[in-house]
Amino acid sequence: MALPCRNNLKFLFRFLPKSNYWKRPFCAARSPENQNPPGSGRVFSGIQPTGVPHLGNYLGALENWVSLQNQYSSVLYSIVDLHSITQPQDPDQLRNNILDMAASLLACGVDPERAILFQQSQVSEHSELSFFLLVLLSQRFLQVKSKQKNEGSVGLYTYPVLQAADILLYKSTHVPVGEDQVQHLELAQDLARIFNYCYGDVFPEARALLSSTRKVKSLRDPSAKMSKSDRQAMATISITDSPDDIALKIRRAVTDFTSEVTFDPETRPGVSNLVTIHAAMATITVQEAVSRAKGLDTGAYKALVSEAVIQRLTPIREEFQRLRADRAHLQNLLELGNRRARELAAPVLAEVRHRVGFS
Repeated sequence: MALPCRNNLKFLFRFLPKSNYWKRPFCAARSPENQNPPGSGRVFSGIQPTGVPHLGNYLGALENWVSLQNQYSSVLYSIVDLHSITQPQDPDQLRNNILDMAASLLACGVDPERAILFQQSQVSEHSELSFFLLVLLSQRFLQVKSKQKNEGSVGLYTYPVLQAADILLYKSTHVPVGEDQVQHLELAQDLARIFNYCYGDVFPEARALLSSTRKVKSLRDPSAKMSKSDRQAMATISITDSPDDIALKIRRAVTDFTSEVTFDPETRPGVSNLVTIHAAMATITVQEAVSRAKGLDTGAYKALVSEAVIQRLTPIREEFQRLRADRAHLQNLLELGNRRARELAAPVLAEVRHRVGFS
């Protein structure tokens, strides 16, 4: 969901002051991946429990999550199930999706000893802080949202505020985001700034950790991102797909009528998508992937790509199956994470309540 541009945010806030404090420019604070992060920083990120992640999720976010837990002293990863109910959900399916996502994150390498993995709805402070932030917004915020073509629940329109609460509740200093998600983080920065102005300094303004990972496209329509909601089963590779399924999907991937393998996303999006996948899964550069394809036609190259994907995803699939077979163990791991998250969230929420005047 797109949020308003910053230069249009003034009318969205009830308590926007007129002091010089607000004359400093609004800009996205970003931290490049190659910048050495401070050991005292705190990273927060969340993912909706929409079932087992696909290859694009893994390369676009989860692989980076594993890297970040080894770089920062405090890392929190949340299964944001409150966000998921802004759309109708079957309760039994949602319960299974939460466990599927937990098993997927652990199988991909998220270490509960290095990162706090928890279920958002089990930490009630998220919802309470969201309301404290929501009252800082003007009614115009909802009016802007209601102009969208598809009408939805109020929760769908206000979910960016809950997203900001997710970040601020732990006084997060860094949030891994893609280029297209920076404006979501900017709202969290704006709300932190306004709350701090009204009630005193409480929240830091989290910085964006921008990922340089190329987006993985649909195998059947390389003009679109790979998506779990794609109606074409051959378009998306799940991280738990069998080797045979992976090979079949890549073999049927859309390319073109030129047999040589080159990298040109504008004129050869299908082949370039395969090169992107190959490079990422083999941990090589795009140029090296093209070099390895020298002398191969696209059919033979697809076999090379399949081999790289299968080699990388097989241990993830096997670990997912092992974890998913023990429901009680997964639930215990989540509850441990929930407890650790509450220990961090409770004092922050208590401070907010005191600053506002509730205690």
